[in-house]
Amino acid sequence: MDFIEALKIILFGIIEGITEWLPVSSTGHLILFEKFIPMYFSDAFLDMFEYVIQLAAILAVVILFWKKVCPIGVKEKTLVDGEKTKKGLYWKKDSLTLWGKIILACIPALLALVIDMFLLDKIKDTTIETILIACMLIVYGVAFILVEKFYTGNNATVSDVADISWKNAFFIGCFQILACIPGTSRSGVTILGALLLCISRTAAAEFTFFLAIPTMVGTSGYKILTFFLDGNTISGTEGFALAIGCLVAFAVSLLSIQFLMNFVKKHDFKPFGWYRIGLGVIVLVVLVLIPAIF
Repeated sequence: MDFIEALKIILFGIIEGITEWLPVSSTGHLILFEKFIPMYFSDAFLDMFEYVIQLAAILAVVILFWKKVCPIGVKEKTLVDGEKTKKGLYWKKDSLTLWGKIILACIPALLALVIDMFLLDKIKDTTIETILIACMLIVYGVAFILVEKFYTGNNATVSDVADISWKNAFFIGCFQILACIPGTSRSGVTILGALLLCISRTAAAEFTFFLAIPTMVGTSGYKILTFFLDGNTISGTEGFALAIGCLVAFAVSLLSIQFLMNFVKKHDFKPFGWYRIGLGVIVLVVLVLIPAIF
């Protein structure tokens, strides 16, 4: 692998690490990146690569929110003499309840996977896909601006992720169905759904992060399985590319997640809405002026 290809992999990992957690559509950004700066690997490998580095990004969530997502805790037990103690494991009720809500919210995502497999797969790498990405960037950019116009932190009835009800968790999960359309953003639509339910921005962002764990692990696992079942193998160069991409995506994700959590404590999501609109318009303009790029 030469320096230029390695640089492309690093840029790919950076884009994944940033856009996976911000409500701007990681899939849309990665597809556009590949169109402007193509990487010279097989289509099968690139399709799998895109999902594998998401696993590295998800690892950042697990590490940063370990105390909340780990269902097993450690506590000290006092022995009979009252002096000696020993450590024992126990199930954390709050974490188990949270995981129950996460799993419930992920059920609708199965429908999104089916739609992607049988319908949207037919438009991949086409001009239609590019137009769709641009339009969804704009549509949901406008949606963020409109929702935030009527939403204020003062009208939030749920301020902590643990207080999200089972009903609301499922409702938020239903928004993930929309995320199967390129350019939508899984984190974006679930955050919008949470805001519509008057859930605080911080709780909405956290719950979205947690939803990504089973959703993306399942999707990535499926992509990896089908990659090998189709008879594909990974060369040494491709393995090196995977390692670099995963490492970069993980490191950047740690920073992106912390940035977003700090950002939403003091600001709303309107800047992301304007960014989406601007990028969508740029893509459409380029598509008209230089259609050969796509």
